Amino acid sequence: MTRGIVVLACVCALLGGFYSAIAKWGIRHETLDLFDAARQRRVSVDIAERVDYAMKADAGLWKPPVAVISNGNTVRNTEYSFLANVFAASGYLVASIQQDLPSDPPLVTKVGLPYVGRLAVYKKGEANILFVLQQLKQRYPNAGYDHLTLVGHSNGGDTAMYFAQQHPQLVSKVITLDNLRVPILLSHKLKVLSFRSKDPVFKTDPDVLPTPQQAKTDGIDIVQTPFQHTWMSDRGPLFAKQAIQATLERFLGGADVTRLASIDNGKPTLENGMPLP
Repeated sequence: MTRGIVVLACVCALLGGFYSAIAKWGIRHETLDLFDAARQRRVSVDIAERVDYAMKADAGLWKPPVAVISNGNTVRNTEYSFLANVFAASGYLVASIQQDLPSDPPLVTKVGLPYVGRLAVYKKGEANILFVLQQLKQRYPNAGYDHLTLVGHSNGGDTAMYFAQQHPQLVSKVITLDNLRVPILLSHKLKVLSFRSKDPVFKTDPDVLPTPQQAKTDGIDIVQTPFQHTWMSDRGPLFAKQAIQATLERFLGGADVTRLASIDNGKPTLENGMPLP
């Protein structure tokens, strides 16, 4: 009985956030259940877009930029609405891809191999993104597909960074939330924002993060947070998601960000204005 109440509460919270997004920004979400015949693979995609911008795009008055979100291991693609809504509110067409399936092999670590043995996982994610972009071009022909913004949490962040390495001509921004394996790409043409956790369980591999001098030279924004690794999804507490959202909004507005944005919700704050748990 108790478990049922908890599940119901979680569902209500998710629905509440969804309808709040509609009321505040006029954002709609739609699920596309796609099938890649070439790979015999199902690919589920959550689409988020602001209704007024979608109408302008349909009329040829707006060319929405495209953001692609890749989920972390064991987290659903629909559990990043706090990020998708920020992009959609700014006029983006947002595609949150379910990168893994229950039938996929478990994620394992093999020290000594490229990306600790996860190269095949990133190649699969790359193929998923390319397939979804192909499908989106048919459904949303007026969007901009040559300056992608790639977003990802944990393993999804590694997938996003790997895709940017393989297709630099398609990508203008990469935003990772605690990616641990694939080194951040150093490029003057690419804008990068990476949120880092303070979590004793999830450790970043050597050489994934640039040195402070490299980050400064290449304009890479590394934001250290007091958050747990798993908080960087809809599962995280509200104050953590609000701080990430506010920082992301500043980044999308063209600002350089090196720390979390301050939020005022009556909670005690750290020295940089971050509310304590």
